[in-house]
Amino acid sequence: MADILEQIADNNRKIYLERKREVSLSRMMDQAYKTAGKDFAFEKKLGEEGISFICECKKASPSKGIIAEDFPYLEIAKSYEAAGASCISVLTEPKWFMGSTAYLEEIASEVKIPVLRKDFTVDEYIIYEARACKASAILLICSILDPATLGRYIRLCDELGLTALVEAHDRNECDMALGEGARVIGVNNRNLRDFTVDPSNCLRLREYVGDKALFVAESGVKSREDIEVLEKEGVDAVLIGEAMMKAQDKTGFLKSLKGLT
Repeated sequence: MADILEQIADNNRKIYLERKREVSLSRMMDQAYKTAGKDFAFEKKLGEEGISFICECKKASPSKGIIAEDFPYLEIAKSYEAAGASCISVLTEPKWFMGSTAYLEEIASEVKIPVLRKDFTVDEYIIYEARACKASAILLICSILDPATLGRYIRLCDELGLTALVEAHDRNECDMALGEGARVIGVNNRNLRDFTVDPSNCLRLREYVGDKALFVAESGVKSREDIEVLEKEGVDAVLIGEAMMKAQDKTGFLKSLKGLT
């Protein structure tokens, strides 16, 4: 599992070299600009009062393998929306997470809440594709980008009306994100290089980021007690993936996290 992050990033670079041959960059740009807007619905949701819940649709992961043999992604997304999710995250990486842009486009077309494209963005094509698929936000991971590229991608997101959820894992990456103008920072409790989880990682960095950006806690959240700790620290939003996907009653589980049951 060592350095799986670079393996995924390298594989994505190969995927998008091929995808550009299938649908040219200029054609994808045209599609993206046709759907571009300036509402930034994703970050507006995260800025609302109280903690926001970003609920994830994913079939598999590198650390757990197949999480959902049966994967009625649209039904899952609609159940999240009905239970009061603020936003939905959709994995589109095809090899390790068994995701698809088809899932993203269908979900974004069928729900009324903002949708995040969660992938390993190593090419601007992925950003244009996200907008063309009606996403409201896209994940940018500091660990696989240099500062100049991160800044360029954030500016492209702004131009397209996409929110950039910039993912960091330590202080240096938080500094990189803030320095390049990130308005939403997600601190991942999971180390993507070996997939170990430290639930306190986001708590250590919450005060460091302060009010310079909206703050999202990612990974390792499993209970209402976990949410209460994050609420006390002033976390703006939480992204919940594996625990949500494993819950038999996803609606009931989300309601319990929100303290409604």
